[in-house]
Amino acid sequence: MNETTTISRTARAAQATDTDVLFAPYRLGPYTLRHRIVMAPLTRSRARQPGNVPSSLAACYYAQRASAALIVSEATQVSMQGQGYAWTPGIHSREQVEAWQRIIQAVHQADGLIFNQLWHVGRISHPALQPDNMLPVAPSAIIPEGKAFIENERGEGELVPFVRPRALNIEEMPYIVAQYERAAINARAADFDGVEIHAANGYLLDQFIETGTNRRTDTYGGSVENRTRLLFEVAEALIRIWGPDRIGVRLSPMGKMNDIHDDQPETTFGYIAERLSDYHFAYLHIVNPAIEQMQSGKEPDPRALRMVETIRKKFKGTLIVAGGFEADTAARWIREGKADLIAFGRKFIANPDLPERLRIGSPFNADDPTTYYGGGEKGYTDYPSLAQDRGEQPKACVDQRWR
Repeated sequence: MNETTTISRTARAAQATDTDVLFAPYRLGPYTLRHRIVMAPLTRSRARQPGNVPSSLAACYYAQRASAALIVSEATQVSMQGQGYAWTPGIHSREQVEAWQRIIQAVHQADGLIFNQLWHVGRISHPALQPDNMLPVAPSAIIPEGKAFIENERGEGELVPFVRPRALNIEEMPYIVAQYERAAINARAADFDGVEIHAANGYLLDQFIETGTNRRTDTYGGSVENRTRLLFEVAEALIRIWGPDRIGVRLSPMGKMNDIHDDQPETTFGYIAERLSDYHFAYLHIVNPAIEQMQSGKEPDPRALRMVETIRKKFKGTLIVAGGFEADTAARWIREGKADLIAFGRKFIANPDLPERLRIGSPFNADDPTTYYGGGEKGYTDYPSLAQDRGEQPKACVDQRWR
């Protein structure tokens, strides 16, 4: 054995010791997780048309990644009105539910656990994506910066300017709640293991929550209690379907995605975390407020860390944090009590066996950003696992029904 090999093995052993905390079992609601590594929701824009139906290829994709302690599915629109991007799947039609059933069967056969992320994009849409070319809806009629991703007349993806959304009437609020309720019922019919309420990243529920997008003067605007009313109405509707211990909620405190901001984020998200704690949900899932600094290798913003501390203090249940982590930082956040579980996103795209790679300190496959959205197998199901690199037959997709 040469000196280089000895040093390499020593380094890997040291890393394994440092990251052992990532591989401790964890109790999440009614489930016992094998470790602490969660697959974050990842939009991949590969739903079958017409109808935004999850493709059979998605069964292979998710089953390949079933070694995650928990998979949170790609964001799934709760209604036709809730769609904001071309080729994203829904869970509001019979055909969609039947397709998700096949996907979940594949995940369960691979010993995986999967929650469905329920999504309404609100103003982050375009008439081309809406039924009858209607205007997207929002708490207030404020045009977001940026562009919508639609399918053009040639069947190609195209970025087009956002339009001014229509402000929802107060009489429509029960209808919005009903969209989530129907989607949650469909998710149960599809045999998901739970659901996650998407209240992050500048989409509809987040648009109500944050002051930059909510200028209402009725009972859904103004005070933090009013701005969060819709979120808690949705939460209470879903409890009647799933029970609290199979529901998660995702937030993005201090996030900027989709032209979102809040004048007093510490107050707003501290209030939400404290209220959510009373519901005894399976978890609260937050997008790391320090994600930009951590991804660039910089020290996290002290204000962002204070936000995490505030949420950790006020939310008494399981906290999942996603964004900007490597194995060492993920383990450190768990050891320091900043999080209970860590969600990885892009690393799961190119590394279907990410937990094993993190456990042994293996190199990662390089991902291809040009294949993130739309397309077929390339950049979706063709990333090799370590087992395949060793010449072994892949297990998750051996059943031709999931190809």
